[in-house]
Amino acid sequence: MQLTKGMEYFIAGFSMLGQKGLKRFVFIPLLINIVLFGSSLFFLFDWLTQGFDFLRSMLPSILSWLEWVLWPLAIVIILFSYSMVFTMITNFIAAPFNGLLSEKVEMHLTGQKINDDGFADVLKDVPRMIGREWTKLKYYLPRAFIFFLMLWFLPVFGQILWVLFTCWMYNVQYNDYPFDNHKISFNQMKQELKGQQGLSYGFGFAVFVLTAIPFVNLIVMPAAVCGATKLWVENYRNNYR
Repeated sequence: MQLTKGMEYFIAGFSMLGQKGLKRFVFIPLLINIVLFGSSLFFLFDWLTQGFDFLRSMLPSILSWLEWVLWPLAIVIILFSYSMVFTMITNFIAAPFNGLLSEKVEMHLTGQKINDDGFADVLKDVPRMIGREWTKLKYYLPRAFIFFLMLWFLPVFGQILWVLFTCWMYNVQYNDYPFDNHKISFNQMKQELKGQQGLSYGFGFAVFVLTAIPFVNLIVMPAAVCGATKLWVENYRNNYR
């Protein structure tokens, strides 16, 4: 079943993190993720604490129990909504390193170099990589706004749509690295991913679940890049040789 297979590709990414020859390329994306995620969660928790302090001062004592209801609700919303927004921002910053990691994983899996560019040529590619992340961000933001409204105003149905949209975006985010390394356009990449939706949603769902788990989510980014590259090699690469 393609859905299960898509999840397996993401799990396979974790097994590659400690592979000889790949560890040094995993380190920088991992460090970026830890620093940004840790610091942003600290400020977000502080903001929530201040918000609830203000709410407590406004509520009569008879309604003080509301705080115990709203805190878990706020945490759930953060885990399943903030994580996707944060991932897009983090990947924007880490794009050159994620692209390099994907390239090395593909070389590890196939024994073939994608190109023979030196370090100077890799640096020249950085603006193009950042531009690709901007393309993904422009694709994500207007759709996220619509689905986020549905999340709040369409009970059950809105929540299902938000989860499906988030899974799709995780899939697009990480599978784009190997496609971009081969200079395949963003629109062409989307068409390819839509052609195998079971793989796409299975992979995205696995990323979605583990991204919502505190501390585990710190290693999701490099694992997802590795898993998506393996998915590319085994399902799409031969179409572009």
